[in-house]
Amino acid sequence: MPNTTHLKRRDFLRITGAGAGLLASGVWSQRAAAESTSPNAKLNIACIGTANRAAANNNRAAGENIAALCDVDRNYLDRAKQRFRDARTYADYREMFDKEGDRIDAVICSTTDHHHAPASLPAIRAGKHVYCEKPLTHTVHESRLLAEATAEHDVATQMGIQIHAGENYRRVVEIIQAGTLGDVTEVHVWVGKHWGGGERPEGGQDPPESLSWDLWLGPAPERPFWPGRYHPGQWRRWWDFGQGTLGDMACHYMDLPFWALNLRHPVTCEAEGPEVHPETCPVGLIVRYEFPARDGTPPVKFTWYDGQLTPREVAGERVPGNGVMFVGTEGRMFADYNSYRLFPREKFADFQRPEPTIPRSIGHHAEWLKACRDGSPTTCNFDYSGALTEAVLLGNVAYRLGQKLEWDAPSLRATNCPEADALIRKEYRAGWEVA
Repeated sequence: MPNTTHLKRRDFLRITGAGAGLLASGVWSQRAAAESTSPNAKLNIACIGTANRAAANNNRAAGENIAALCDVDRNYLDRAKQRFRDARTYADYREMFDKEGDRIDAVICSTTDHHHAPASLPAIRAGKHVYCEKPLTHTVHESRLLAEATAEHDVATQMGIQIHAGENYRRVVEIIQAGTLGDVTEVHVWVGKHWGGGERPEGGQDPPESLSWDLWLGPAPERPFWPGRYHPGQWRRWWDFGQGTLGDMACHYMDLPFWALNLRHPVTCEAEGPEVHPETCPVGLIVRYEFPARDGTPPVKFTWYDGQLTPREVAGERVPGNGVMFVGTEGRMFADYNSYRLFPREKFADFQRPEPTIPRSIGHHAEWLKACRDGSPTTCNFDYSGALTEAVLLGNVAYRLGQKLEWDAPSLRATNCPEADALIRKEYRAGWEVA
């Protein structure tokens, strides 16, 4: 059951009018959104992670009461404390949860991927609203756990795929759902960057005095510190901490076709790339999914490309380094975060896009803050983003096993490959378990 003290505060925030009336005639009201941050009804927020992407997320909530800050790097924590002078500070979010209790209403989690679930799940179960960076979790199983916990508890959730709030994505979704391309049967998604490669250095060094290395490792297996290899910027390339380019970027770019085509769980997944390294992610990857028919729409063949395997031509068109290509029975469409193009160009020379039907976002973070107050929906809640993250991370499972997976989403199993269980789930160091 949700925390009763928390619900009482939430009821108070609703009664004060903090966020009421944000939806009028099908359009979000910017004025009402501004009024929802009344100084008499501020949310008490705890921020886990304080630098880089975390600083950007935390600053989006600066109009609320940043009540607690947590970071394993004291230098980062001290800088954040200068920004939020009244916040209580911690190095260990487990201690923070124990001490803060009902003094906090919500949590922003902007850590390395392997800490997302250990930090977010107890917060949800304690009745706290949660904003968590992408990918939602480090494993497929953790994503399912967070989605199930969100359904069980009365909390507002949002995953940090900020592009989802942009206007161009909305127009692309409207065009696709209006049937402009006919039946979409193929989707191609690519990102020309890579987080991969490298070898674990021999030996180790003492971590800087400001860094709690054991807390940084958290649920991951112990290993010595080595400057420049993990903290602060290179952790994404290591399986123990991140999920490579697929984990970093796919939630941003696969989000668009998931939204436009109402995708959820694939039925098969296979991948190819360089020889699998036991510790580091690939420098290039291709993942092929098959999604089933949905509500009268046909099955979809869905392909992801990254790094050194990024294509220069997709569906007969030269393409830039990042993007999405929809292939339908009546045409094709390229899209990225700020533009779209329809093909063949001659056929769509006089194209008039449909009238907007998807309301303008009040802002990705603002959606979540509003939902914390009044229970309104968020567009990237953990049900939607959990299924998206499951599909994303399944690609790395298929790659590491070198096998096409027959995927049974309800049971979270590859029916033809029991070995996949060890990568769908993982073991945790004592004291950091997620279950």
